[in-house]
Order: sequence, then C-alpha cells, then structure tokens
Amino acid sequence: MNVYHFKKGTEICNYSYSNNILSVRLNRQRLVVCLEESIYIHNIKDMKLLKTLLNTPSNPSGLCALSVNHSNSYLAYPGNPTIGEIIVYDANNLSAVTLIQAHDSPLAALTFNASGTKLASASEKGTVIRVFTIPEGQKLFEFRRGMKRYVSISSLSFSADAQFLCASSNTETVHIFKLEQHSPSREEESPTWSAYVGKMFTAASTYLPTQVSDMMHQDRAFATVRLNMFGLKNICALTTIQKLPRLLVASSDGHLYIYNVDPQDGGECVLVQKHRCPAEQREEEKPEDAVSQTSNQSYAATVALPSTPPSSTTLMGYSEDGGAQKGEVIPEHEFAEGPVCLDDENEFPPVGNQSN
Repeated sequence: MNVYHFKKGTEICNYSYSNNILSVRLNRQRLVVCLEESIYIHNIKDMKLLKTLLNTPSNPSGLCALSVNHSNSYLAYPGNPTIGEIIVYDANNLSAVTLIQAHDSPLAALTFNASGTKLASASEKGTVIRVFTIPEGQKLFEFRRGMKRYVSISSLSFSADAQFLCASSNTETVHIFKLEQHSPSREEESPTWSAYVGKMFTAASTYLPTQVSDMMHQDRAFATVRLNMFGLKNICALTTIQKLPRLLVASSDGHLYIYNVDPQDGGECVLVQKHRCPAEQREEEKPEDAVSQTSNQSYAATVALPSTPPSSTTLMGYSEDGGAQKGEVIPEHEFAEGPVCLDDENEFPPVGNQSN
C-alpha cells in the first residue's frame, strides 16, 4: 500500500502486508486496510499501526465500511462468512461495539451515513436493504429492492442529511429510498384507498407466515433511475450540486451520469448530464515521456504512472504486526479540500452531447 501526499504529489510511505490488500478505508483519524482474514487499523496522522484484527471471518471481497465522522470512526465488517452478521468496531477506542444479525445470507454491501449514526446493509440476494442504528444496532428501516430476481448490490450510499439512501446493482435500475417514519395519525386525517388497504394488510399480517408478514411491512423505492446499460458494475452517490439534490452514477465503462432527484414526489429521475471519464494513457505516449511530465501533473496523474521500485530510503520496513514503524505527519488543514469541484462548470463541464 502506497500513501501519497495529495498536494505535493509525493509518496509519504508504503507498507507491506502478509496477503493481498482487498480494500482500504480512511477518514481524518484512521486508515483501515482489509485483507481476506485480517484488518489493520492505522493512525492517519503518523501512519502508525494501532491495532491488528487477526483471524477475522473469511472476507474474500474485502467488504468493510468506515464512518467518515472522525469523532466516532466506527468500522463495520462481516462477522460470519455464511450468514449476514455485521461486526461494528470502534476504531478510535479500539474496542468491539456490537454484533448485528442483519441478513440470512452473506453480506454484499455496507455503508455508514455521514454522522456514523446509521448503517445500511444488503445481502448477496440483493432483495432487501436494512438500516440499523449505531451503536445500538437496532433495525430502523427495511426496504425491498425487488422480488423477482436476486441481484448483486454494488453500492449503497446515504445522502448527506441521511434522509435518502440509494442502491445500485448489476441491473439497469438504481433505487432511492426515503428514510421516514410513517405517521398513523396522518393516515387517519386523510383516509385513502391505499391507506385502507394498508390497514387491512397490517391486520392480516398477524395471521400470516413471518416471511409474508415482513414483506408487507417493507417500504418500496421512493425514486428510481433506469440506466441504458445492463450487467455493468456501477457506483451511486447522493449529493447536492448548486443547491439541488442529485444522484451520481459512475459505471465501469467509464461514464458518469448525473440525475435530478425530486425530494418531494420522487418518481423517475431525469438525466441532466453525462460525462465521459478521461481515457487511459494513449498507446503512442511513451512511458519516459510521461515520467518527464510528472512535475506538472496532479497527484491523480502522478500515481497513475507505472510504478518504479522504491529505493532503500523510501521503503518502510515490514514489521511482524503488519505495518511500518513511522511516517510523515500530515497537517490537519490539508485534509479539507477535495480533488474535484462538481459546482465548478469550468472544472467539470457538461459534455452530455459529446460522443467520447
């Protein structure tokens, strides 16, 4: 694992581990490295290894989530390879918090909201998405993504205010769920046919099998997006651009789609922009030419270049506990800025009408 200084475009340090690195998560306090059967927790300021969680349940996909709120730094990862158990760990205090029995089948996706007070999960079946309170681990919401087929959930993401949750998969549909508690009094004030039918289902659920009863109480999607692709892995996120709620969908074929989201009525989201991500290095460009340009390139461009063997002065020694001994201290203020400003039309121009 290589750790780079974003502004300087230089390597701070690098670490060697005993097995393949499957995922890396970080916030302003902690950096977490997930291997198939172990997890390493580093202090982000000096990169010192603080804790090694050895012999964790087999996790071949490196599934884990770390809350971005550095005041709690909760870490979530699978607690069982055969069923959907979630272990919640406090990465700040280095102690276990709770074990959540989330699903009957193995986990496929995990994510925290921005404040680290909610955790969303999905299983390999991909039909039901659940939201739990953190640190208590109590089930707060249950959403049904679909019934007809099992899908592979590729991402879950909360909106910044935790009022919405989006889910993408290997299908052509992205679902957005609204996290709101239904008020019985409101239904009584304005009785509708759907409310009447809902009450009938609630009454009947007492006499029906548990699986059928649970299905009746699961909320459906508040809004949806129909993508023009099928079978491609994609990642979704909810954000606010120019004071309007937007859904971002990045697909594995190199496109970024931006959709309008109606926060009041939901429904089908409207595509407003389509971006083609920068192409990879041109075949005709020679590696030595690319290396000579690194002094004028950004961090992202720098680290994309072919790596060269580090010298003995930059290679940090591998220790028995799995990490390096020291690292450069990163100033607090340099964590604040991001690499891309979606609000800046000059930096991120609309290219929806372009073919490439």
